[in-house]
Amino acid sequence: MTLPRIIAIDGPAASGKSTLGCKLAEYLGYLFFDTGIMYRAVTWAAIQQGLNLDDETAITALAERIQIDVLPPSLGDGRDYDVLVDGEDVTWPIRKVEIDANVSQVSAYRGVRLAMTQQQRRIGSRGKVVMVGRDIGTVVLPEADLKIFLTASASERARRRYEELLARGEPESYEQILEGLRRRDQIDSNREVAPLRKAEDAITIDSDGLTIDQVFEKARALTE
Repeated sequence: MTLPRIIAIDGPAASGKSTLGCKLAEYLGYLFFDTGIMYRAVTWAAIQQGLNLDDETAITALAERIQIDVLPPSLGDGRDYDVLVDGEDVTWPIRKVEIDANVSQVSAYRGVRLAMTQQQRRIGSRGKVVMVGRDIGTVVLPEADLKIFLTASASERARRRYEELLARGEPESYEQILEGLRRRDQIDSNREVAPLRKAEDAITIDSDGLTIDQVFEKARALTE
């Protein structure tokens, strides 16, 4: 059996891509790389610096100079990796609802995507990687050996995000989360640069009504 060297998992926000990617990477002994954290990191940095998120030039310049590191987890607080922005640990801050509500706008900017895509390609081309995002199979690594498109209904995705935040002691309104996800879906699917779409050779897994273990088994079978 020849294992796929590069696995791309795409899908809408909160569809479970990161959870599946992490489990699959652990099973295969591969690097897990959730590319969305890079756009979250840029969004976080822009907000911290008080930049106008409508100012594409300023946000692009920030993306081009920012130093983002992704390292193995240093704390046992549920994280899958450490995310550092210029040396500062932002692993959990970039998961806040404020970032959820603005990351799609930032990630839609052409210059931001170009800056982040270059880093993603460099990491992914080394192989033995499970890379998760929205345009991995179509733009970042179209040569991926296995492409999975993971999807779920907006209501199911909002419920999962709500329970995730509640478990971390950061309760948010379900309705606010659902509205934010629908807004992100609209932006992600209609942006000019690298829109969210299924690659022609990707295999769809609909996770509605499935546990993460059931989704994992479906994905694992595709590697055999």
